[in-house]
Amino acid sequence: MEEGHPVTSQPAVSGATGPAATSVPGLSARDLTLSYEGRPVVRGVDVDLPTDGLTAIIGPNGSGKSTLLKAFARVLKPESGSLTLDGVDVGGMRGKRFARQVALLPQNPQTPAGITVRALVQRGRHPHHTLLRQWTPDDDRHIEAALRDTGLTGLAESPAAALSGGQRQRAWIAMILAQDTRHVLLDEPTTYLDVAHQYDLLELCARLHRQGRAITAVLHDLNQAAHYATHLIVLKEGAIAAQGPPGEVLDPGLVADVFGLTCDVIPHPHTGAPHLIPRPRPRTDG
Repeated sequence: MEEGHPVTSQPAVSGATGPAATSVPGLSARDLTLSYEGRPVVRGVDVDLPTDGLTAIIGPNGSGKSTLLKAFARVLKPESGSLTLDGVDVGGMRGKRFARQVALLPQNPQTPAGITVRALVQRGRHPHHTLLRQWTPDDDRHIEAALRDTGLTGLAESPAAALSGGQRQRAWIAMILAQDTRHVLLDEPTTYLDVAHQYDLLELCARLHRQGRAITAVLHDLNQAAHYATHLIVLKEGAIAAQGPPGEVLDPGLVADVFGLTCDVIPHPHTGAPHLIPRPRPRTDG
């Protein structure tokens, strides 16, 4: 696998360590331990990615967020435990079968030199091709729909490398949409985007979720996660600190314990979602 390239209910209450219940089978982990170079990073977690949710994985740096997402995408092999898709162990699935159901956009994907936006998006159709099934009008329909849904139809023939950062990120997401999977995994998709493009991207994710896709994203901004996610998975030192709806999960005690931040949590005045307001830190300059 090329580095940096995409590969092709009732939730638990705050503080729960078990998985959230889902009415439809999907991506699940049981007693999952993940390691880098023999060092455990995620330890014995049980977690489900809701098939009807927009899930945000949050936690401090080094807590295992991206590691967990990579495991769900089969980029990282578990040290122990199980990963299943609709009850079937993902390790035994053929690559294209898995890639027709789960898509990953990693951090900072590298744009191939000279490729147009359309050609980049077309790569998303690769998992659907076999020796007996090559390019068809159905592929064209998926390409056009992905370009339209990401607002890139007018830029389809432009070099992808010439796009702005926000446009380029949308082009990668268009490629993921063309892959036409039920599950979309996004690893820190707002990193390096200015704040307006961050919200544009999250609005796109919310729209895709409303259209029926299960979206799971690693996010750093707690207020963005609270505003857009329907389900939160909170990691602390490689373990599940809490999971469930933002309104049940985010409270001052959890934020202080997991993130070391003293704050108030109030309803957002427009959406009612939890909104964090950090309290002023005591001055230490004398």
